[in-house]
Amino acid sequence: MTIFKKILDGAIPTQKIYEDDHCIAFKDIHPQAPVHILIIPRKEIPTLADAKPEDQALLGHLMIKTTEIARQLGIEEQGYRVVINCRQHGGQEVAHLHIHLLAGRQLKWPPG
Repeated sequence: MTIFKKILDGAIPTQKIYEDDHCIAFKDIHPQAPVHILIIPRKEIPTLADAKPEDQALLGHLMIKTTEIARQLGIEEQGYRVVINCRQHGGQEVAHLHIHLLAGRQLKWPPG
């Protein structure tokens, strides 16, 4: 069981900023920027590479919610970065698909 499943089950408390029937969003406990939000689907999909054609609507929902959360947090005008890490070499640490929303400072490129 991943830490995200425990969060979804309510076993681990988080600072939720959004939730609906398809996803939740909460503050990362190890932020990499002044604003660092994780958006996770309620459906357990280990990596982006494991998403199936039937997940298309869910993936679109996650992206739209990410932009709405950016607007809600007031970071839309300054800009933000959206990251999905995939597997070990992509930097994924939790085997549950998730989106990082990063903002609040000038982000560099390449990211590392």
